[in-house]
Amino acid sequence: MQQKPNQFIRLRQEKLEKIKALGIDPYPVESSRSHLISALLIDKDGWIAREEQVTIAGRLVAMRRQGKIGFGNIEDLSARIQIYVAQNELGEENYELFKLCDPGDFVQADGTLFITQAGEYSLKVKAITLLSKNIRPLPAVKERIEDGKTIRYDEFADIELRYRKRYLDLLLNPSHRKVFELRSHLITAIRKFMDERDYLEVETPILQPLYGGANARPFTTHHNTLDVDLYLRIATELYLKRLIVGGFERVYEIGKNFRNEGMDRTHNPEFTLMEFYEAYSDLNGMMDIAEALFKHLAKDIIGKETFTYQGHEVNLGGTWRRASMPALVTEYTGLDTDKVDFEEVKAFCLAKHLEIPAGAGKGKLIAVLYEHFVEAKLIQPTFVCDFPKEISPLAKAKPGNPMLADRFELIIAGSEFSNAFSELNDPMDQRARLEAQAKLRALGDDEANVVDEDFLEALEYGMPPMGGQGIGIDRLVMLLTGNDSIKEVILFPQMKGV
Repeated sequence: MQQKPNQFIRLRQEKLEKIKALGIDPYPVESSRSHLISALLIDKDGWIAREEQVTIAGRLVAMRRQGKIGFGNIEDLSARIQIYVAQNELGEENYELFKLCDPGDFVQADGTLFITQAGEYSLKVKAITLLSKNIRPLPAVKERIEDGKTIRYDEFADIELRYRKRYLDLLLNPSHRKVFELRSHLITAIRKFMDERDYLEVETPILQPLYGGANARPFTTHHNTLDVDLYLRIATELYLKRLIVGGFERVYEIGKNFRNEGMDRTHNPEFTLMEFYEAYSDLNGMMDIAEALFKHLAKDIIGKETFTYQGHEVNLGGTWRRASMPALVTEYTGLDTDKVDFEEVKAFCLAKHLEIPAGAGKGKLIAVLYEHFVEAKLIQPTFVCDFPKEISPLAKAKPGNPMLADRFELIIAGSEFSNAFSELNDPMDQRARLEAQAKLRALGDDEANVVDEDFLEALEYGMPPMGGQGIGIDRLVMLLTGNDSIKEVILFPQMKGV
């Protein structure tokens, strides 16, 4: 139901009607500008001396009038400048239009640069054109001058409202715009990094007849024409592996994945993931490329190696630690995972009041202990290796220890940033693993993998040994921009209903 307009909206609507009565289109098709405002702030003396006419366009963010003279500030993406508007310069009709303008309107201003009597560098306007009439007043932004700099404060401070109305957040908080500009630069740099290593960027289906490639619950939708249920992908893994079967040797995809799960500071149901696969590589190769990518982004794009994330100081320089999950569990709990059997691990978990998942074996319980006692304590970059094979249905077994998988997760400040395998390419072993996952689903594990017969058939045609990895782009941007909430780096995060 549309709300009744308040008095401020009604006043602007009345101005809108007056503008139309003057025969002026308040939302014209055409607009132009000769320069960004930032270009006019360089070599100010030169602009004044040349008396060159320029055209700027942007949002009117402030406005004041005294009789037949008015001032305002126009802001575009690059900067802000004061405008000086006089009736004798514009003419009575054009000045009447200026009188009907409000802060928030988009305008085009033609004029020359000069210094006002108050000593402020300004655009002396010769003509003003309304480009878009603002109906709803913008939230108030307060400013103060400190050490010669303009400091904004109290700008749209309600965090939840900022996420729901991101357009206002970006408009009123330029520093937040910079986060998303930097995100774009980082993704461009990631693509360049991968392209230079001969990876081919590809696109795989978002709507899938079966979901797979991760332990997660999917979103379900329905295709009316085909009369079939489809799933929003939870990962790109199984399709990218099909491409390796098809003859590509290095592929990657940066795209949205969807998981029907909870939300917190590091989880959003819609998120961006890069997955990549390289034939004839393995887990060590995946560690090397992950470390090189993170260090490149930090040092060459951001310009530093130390970051504050989730209250911790993280150093991405130096040599990153590589540690075994069972060894870490032993280190932090005192339970020697190599010498105890399933019943002993189960008894230990129960003594610590931990829930035992349905169908769990020893490996799953070791992972439970790791998640509960270890992960949050790993602050500096750590490759946690030797995951239990039981929870790694798409990874090869570790050479010399069939109970473990050749898999790692990169942990920084207690959060997972990447997940990688020496990929399983034995079709018989893969079938057995997925069928074991199906049994877990029957026991109530909604996140267990499903059996994908088409993928298994593809494996039967032969897939070379390879390494594969997924890197969470949102968390990476959080780390490199110093943000502790995923909602700060996703333009339109999912929100609870109001």
